[in-house]
Amino acid sequence: MRRVIYFLLFLLACVSEINAQVDPHFSQFYAYPLWLNPGMTGVMDGDYRVTGVYRNQWSNVMTPFTTEGISADVSTGKNLNLGANFMNQTAGDAGYKYLNAYASIAYSGIRFGKDNNQRITAGMQFGLLSRRFDPSKFQFGDQWNPITGYDPGNPTADVIAQASSSVLDIGAGFSYFDGGPDKMANFFGGIAAFHLNRPEDPFVSSSTKKFLPARYTFHAGARINLSEIASITPNILYLQQGNANEKMIGVFTQLKVNDYTDLLFGANYRFKDAISPYAGVAFQNMVLGVSYDVNTSDLGKAVTGTNSLELSFTYIGRKSGKPLLYLSCPRF
Repeated sequence: MRRVIYFLLFLLACVSEINAQVDPHFSQFYAYPLWLNPGMTGVMDGDYRVTGVYRNQWSNVMTPFTTEGISADVSTGKNLNLGANFMNQTAGDAGYKYLNAYASIAYSGIRFGKDNNQRITAGMQFGLLSRRFDPSKFQFGDQWNPITGYDPGNPTADVIAQASSSVLDIGAGFSYFDGGPDKMANFFGGIAAFHLNRPEDPFVSSSTKKFLPARYTFHAGARINLSEIASITPNILYLQQGNANEKMIGVFTQLKVNDYTDLLFGANYRFKDAISPYAGVAFQNMVLGVSYDVNTSDLGKAVTGTNSLELSFTYIGRKSGKPLLYLSCPRF
């Protein structure tokens, strides 16, 4: 309870500097490609892909923020890729839920370079964005008794006009990668924009209509082959939503153990927020990853227990059954 009080006091002291970001984010953004960029739909070394991610944060401070996502996409082989993406976040004691369900479609017929190994994919997603909370779980200031504390039987003058919202949501993006098999460095990247149809945000109190701020994403990197058994992949991510932004840089190493197994390890750094060590293993068609955000911000110094755990799973399959070349196409 003491940590919660310190946490709330810290937020109040810094409220003038807080720039809220509406959408959830991930440290292993590369392991959840359809959330990162609709232009990543079907961009893989295979015919189909299933990904899952789980994030738990602030579990030692309050009711934790938990975020689960799952996606599936296929490459049809006819320059048309299809996908679906579902994500749910729960947060706080008031039962806040952020749920979305998207379908995505991408065109991958823009190819150039030697043997057409360089490719640009343009994608679009559309679906439902739903947010809700339970007002009955709120505790308002006028419900507190100076002697006995919080009394749910006390009436409150605070009225919640709307506790849920479900809107149509649209996003789009482009991705590029160089899949040349004999190059020392394979570059990749992409740009994306979300909430393009400006869905209304009913939770903002104003005399005029307010809309969810668009989220813009830029990501890039390169796979650098050091030898037949080792490579490194530096990467960057820039995310902007409203007056909030996120800047992340990182690198991970991939080591070949045998024909079926690779080890992966590295770290990402989110500026003014956290460093996130990462470890993973690729076995046959599967990749398992784990990362742990160590908070380096002023909030992390003031309140302990603000770290985050993240798990990811990727399965890539081929109808032909041929072995996969892990990360020959970008996972970022």
